[in-house]
Amino acid sequence: MNVIGAGFGRTGTLSLKAALDQLGEGPCAHMLPLMGDDERCRLFTRAAGGDLSCLDAALDGYRSTVDWPGVFFWQHLVARYPDAKVILTVRDPAEWYASAERTIWAAAQAPTPPGLGAFREMADATNWAGTFGGRFGERAYAIGVFDRHNAAVRETVPADRLLEYRVGDGWKPLCDFLGHPVPDEPFPRLNDSAAFQERLRGLAARH
Repeated sequence: MNVIGAGFGRTGTLSLKAALDQLGEGPCAHMLPLMGDDERCRLFTRAAGGDLSCLDAALDGYRSTVDWPGVFFWQHLVARYPDAKVILTVRDPAEWYASAERTIWAAAQAPTPPGLGAFREMADATNWAGTFGGRFGERAYAIGVFDRHNAAVRETVPADRLLEYRVGDGWKPLCDFLGHPVPDEPFPRLNDSAAFQERLRGLAARH
């Protein structure tokens, strides 16, 4: 594992995943590609339940990870891979909550689409129950979890291992941190709220 994403989902993690893949730091794990991958989903669920021996298998083949479910295990991963760089994607807390509420939280309240039972179970284990204790719907509480998480990352990870990053900052700070030349192509901008809703409609149409 070369790069550990320690930021919550809806902080630009899909754009960061695309950037890491483009820089040669992939494959990069992220929540969305796990849809339909029941084997990995079950491994992550077991790891969230305390069987951390499953985590290596769940992340097998990946060179980096961002978003949930990986961020649920950030402390374990930081210790497990002492040479890995850590990226904390950040965003204004109120904006983060509003974005998460209308996208991933709204999706979690809908009926489970056929074939995504294992994915939904994993998301609950690592995200809604695992991270927020079933209280994401309480805005102040969820923002408090977000703020405390970011503070814990800053306090835990040595400064020379950590990049606090806003995806709007583009390639340069990311490439400087990872030791890559800046690509000539624009930085990827993926998965804003409108794109997320379109993806959900496409998923529903397939089922």
